[in-house]
Amino acid sequence: MVGPFPPEPWRLRGDMFVALWRVPRPDVPGGGLPTGVRPLRLGGSCLMVTFWVDYRPGGTLAYRELLVALAVRDRRGPAACAVGAWVDDERSLAGGRALWGIPKELGSFAFGPVPLPSSRSGRAAVRTRMVVERGGRGLDPVVTGLHRDLLSLPGRLPVRGRLLQPHPVHGRCDVPLRLSGRVRLGRARVQAEPGGPLSFLDGRRAVLAASIRGFRMTVGEEGDSPVL
Repeated sequence: MVGPFPPEPWRLRGDMFVALWRVPRPDVPGGGLPTGVRPLRLGGSCLMVTFWVDYRPGGTLAYRELLVALAVRDRRGPAACAVGAWVDDERSLAGGRALWGIPKELGSFAFGPVPLPSSRSGRAAVRTRMVVERGGRGLDPVVTGLHRDLLSLPGRLPVRGRLLQPHPVHGRCDVPLRLSGRVRLGRARVQAEPGGPLSFLDGRRAVLAASIRGFRMTVGEEGDSPVL
């Protein structure tokens, strides 16, 4: 252990719900990007990604998280920059901030299935409802996410990505992400209270959504945090 949190890399496992959103540029939340990083734009919109994650026992840490990222690019290509994150574990909060500059805050989570009317095949359809509350103090829900699986893809899909984060000490961190899991395409939407940190997503439907079940993920590199 390094201080109150594990050193990188973190090897995590669980279930994840990912959604891509097209957000008009004036509605995109503020926040500085690292030097040499700029948003990916589509016409007059930016692309945002939400990650609702249930990290299960058996990995470096077990906790729940909502991470919101802006799609960006640098000289190496596309990446993402986390502009907001909520977790229900203080070690994840401390480690995410210190190692990689991820702006994590504490939250309280509830994940659960929501039954739907039977599908045409006669099988019951189920969607997942995810709620995060501000600061873990039992206040009114800040964000509710709804995800419905529609189409399962064969096998386990490997995915690689990067977070590019401003860091108060290092200036900039390039955080590698490596993941594999069973992917199901679906639909997602978000309900957020007015004036809350994710009110810009309220009522929107995702451009693309997927669940990644039984994933295995590695965050970070061996040794010191990568700094550019």
